[in-house]
Amino acid sequence: MVGTTEAADLLGITPRRLRYLLQQGRVYGAYKLSRTWVIPLVNGLPKIKQSKRGPKPTWKKVKSPALTYIHINRQLFGKQDCNGELLPVITVKDNHKNTYCDRVVIPGPCAVVYEYDSPRDGARAWIETYGKTVPINPCTFSDIQARIKAVA
Repeated sequence: MVGTTEAADLLGITPRRLRYLLQQGRVYGAYKLSRTWVIPLVNGLPKIKQSKRGPKPTWKKVKSPALTYIHINRQLFGKQDCNGELLPVITVKDNHKNTYCDRVVIPGPCAVVYEYDSPRDGARAWIETYGKTVPINPCTFSDIQARIKAVA
């Protein structure tokens, strides 16, 4: 049993919104003891009745983790910078950020995908993972462009 402030924190809504739901009788098992609401927990959360109209509740929706894509950039194969070092060809696309590197550590499960009809982003094969990848010697595309311009 918890009060309105603790229950609102658990649900991720404001205490005022929770008091409104309590006044409508939409919280299962909740009762008022003098001036204080007592709210029972079911599996660690207060249980809210669905309303008949209006939008569906949005509290405590679990966001699915974003996929990380690992590509091989074929245009950089064999290209060297001004020092004669080969440019990194592995691209890690994670949360709208591209990181180039020579080696990637992939902890956890992953899948190798090959599309021959309609390739994604121009790539025919790539690796998908939900795990947090660890690029070794990471750099950005602007770093690679600067290294290529130094050669020209």
